[in-house]
Amino acid sequence: MSPTSPPLVIDTGTDQLLCEIRDAVALITLNRPQARNALSDQLTPALRRMIRECGDDPRVGALLITGAGTAFCAGGDVKGMGDNSSRKDWSPQARISDLVERQRLLTGALMAVRKPTLAALPGAAAGAGLAIALACDIRIAAASAFVSAGYSRIGLSGDYGVAWLLTRAVGSPIAREMMFTSERVDAARAERIGLFNRVVPDAQLQDEAFALARAMARGPGLALAHMKDNLDEALHIDFDAALRHEARRLVECSQTDDHREAVRAFVEKRPPVFGGR
Repeated sequence: MSPTSPPLVIDTGTDQLLCEIRDAVALITLNRPQARNALSDQLTPALRRMIRECGDDPRVGALLITGAGTAFCAGGDVKGMGDNSSRKDWSPQARISDLVERQRLLTGALMAVRKPTLAALPGAAAGAGLAIALACDIRIAAASAFVSAGYSRIGLSGDYGVAWLLTRAVGSPIAREMMFTSERVDAARAERIGLFNRVVPDAQLQDEAFALARAMARGPGLALAHMKDNLDEALHIDFDAALRHEARRLVECSQTDDHREAVRAFVEKRPPVFGGR
């Protein structure tokens, strides 16, 4: 990746997660390459915190999540499953409530960010790792990357909203196939079915993903946030309601400095310089 300004390194509290702000992009890197960046008791809480903090940080215009090494995220650490001493004596309802809250603070928080969010996949995304990628607005992947739901292989039904997210990304028939079989879906097919937005050569992934994130981070912040609202609502409101909500948000955007700058730039035949206001 080639930044145009020095990066600001953010302390995540663990070397299993790296975070830095470059050119208004929060670059968040899952850093357990020896475990294919599987989630852990150190990585996962740090990831939750970084999503929240970067989402609220006025210096950040876009979030880019990636993985160190040759994987994005292999999901939960299967070797540690069934041996969680801190919860094994809890009642089923207590365990359900705890999991719901942990899910809301990860993929739920990522979905709630009102800035563009991107996942750059250098390799495998499976299980909860697939859910994290799906919770991002845009997915760009290396040609060697692949995804797998993975849950049926370990006798589990899915978490972190994976079925909801996958169904909306690729439709119910393909989502069911992926969930039931846990088969690998390679990058070419993932792009073809709409799961990946772009597939690029492995060596170009990080540069191209960062360039895309940087372009979005430099965009009109309020307009992009309102676009996310419109797009999210499009899944569940009727057309008349969509018209009303779009009209209200567009009028709000028309009163911003960013809109006025864009009009001036158009007249002056130059790129706009947005300030997020």
